[in-house]
Amino acid sequence: MFNRLMLAIWFAAAMVPGARADEAASGVVLELYTSQGCASCPPADALFATFADRSDVIALALHVDYWDYIGWRDRFAQPEFTTRQKSYARRYGSRTIYTPQMIVGGSDKVQGFRPATLQDLLAEHALRAPAVRLDLTLSGGVLSIRAEADLPLLHEVSVQLVRYNPTETLEITSGENAGREVTYRNIVTHWAEVARWNGTGSVDFSAEVVGDQPLVVILQEAGNGPILAAKRLR
Repeated sequence: MFNRLMLAIWFAAAMVPGARADEAASGVVLELYTSQGCASCPPADALFATFADRSDVIALALHVDYWDYIGWRDRFAQPEFTTRQKSYARRYGSRTIYTPQMIVGGSDKVQGFRPATLQDLLAEHALRAPAVRLDLTLSGGVLSIRAEADLPLLHEVSVQLVRYNPTETLEITSGENAGREVTYRNIVTHWAEVARWNGTGSVDFSAEVVGDQPLVVILQEAGNGPILAAKRLR
């Protein structure tokens, strides 16, 4: 867990007075579930890396821990990321989870190395109008989040805050990928729900953030449903 991140969440009647608006970029959320100990993952890691710097994609790599027993402990893995992947499986009626696996927009999964399928799904999601308007403001270490829906949403919304490390190169000395040196991109260090919203009208939240890692705010249908809106601040 990114232990330098401190959260203080509270409802607010309006945006923080005097806050400076930073440039926040929207994009299709692409989640990669991967492991340093998985022999099938390096091609997917490399494919994922081609999306890491795209302005229209918010690419987030979640390293899972269920490969650690093979002989190499993934230093980026967190059990919470395995739990998130399992939640997706339950949501969409699957009894098993796979690595590598990518989830597009919280609703479409791509297993293994399938570049064409992934490109098609990203293009399809990019054409969809966001179900919610999302605005972010960062000033003085305070992140202000405003969400607004023209019509009441059918399901409760989970407001999530993500931090990530843009790049790190690692030499793997044992396990299935022994001898490889891999550069990983957009490694998630923290992913947490910070609030819930009933999806009616507009609402404001604030969070205190510490550290210089990029951050992402995701509005997702509660229970790991479709992602309704997402923005990134670098």
